[in-house]
Amino acid sequence: MHTLRNARGVTYLLVMLAVVLMGISVSVAAKQWKAVVQREREAELLARGIEIQTALAVYSAQQKKGRVGFSWEIYPLTLEELAKQPKPALRKAYKDPITGDDWAYVRDPTGRIKGVRSKSKAEPFKQKDFPPVVRHFDGLTSYNDWVFQHPNASTPQVPVAQPTAPAQPTQQAPGPPGLRTPPSGLSPPTPPFPSGTTGNPAAPPSQTPSAPGGPAIP
Repeated sequence: MHTLRNARGVTYLLVMLAVVLMGISVSVAAKQWKAVVQREREAELLARGIEIQTALAVYSAQQKKGRVGFSWEIYPLTLEELAKQPKPALRKAYKDPITGDDWAYVRDPTGRIKGVRSKSKAEPFKQKDFPPVVRHFDGLTSYNDWVFQHPNASTPQVPVAQPTAPAQPTQQAPGPPGLRTPPSGLSPPTPPFPSGTTGNPAAPPSQTPSAPGGPAIP
């Protein structure tokens, strides 16, 4: 009798141990499956976000085409505008892959959409080695911090320098005929003496003696 009870007790313990082990296995498998699903959604978030970011740049370039002197960006009011014909910049208005819901929109001062971000604040698996167009995501610890917008921190806009007019040479007034303007730093030459004078300007002009009995000839 005691042997039967002991056997039943051992069997019960083995069953309980098997249940516990199965529970642990199921829990580990569930966590692994959840991680796999999150990784897939994370990869989709990155792909869809970059696609929307590129579409915003294409849309703005299309809207500015032909507008002379128009340098600021033009954004859509909705994502659906990016997918409209005849020249769609986006294949379709995607949802947030992490939440399956609408994005959190980044808007410009006029209320138009300049970017999107996930509403999820979960920590992403990917922390580095992002594509060049979103390399500023390195080190960010939340999906909500992944902002896909145009322009963005990975592609800074360089302001275009305005051309400056070359300096015009200074025009000098022409001098009297026969005289040249001396180069800078040199004194002007002494003007020639009047005809018939000596080297001393104060000396009177010489006179030619006259014939006897006649007036002096100057």
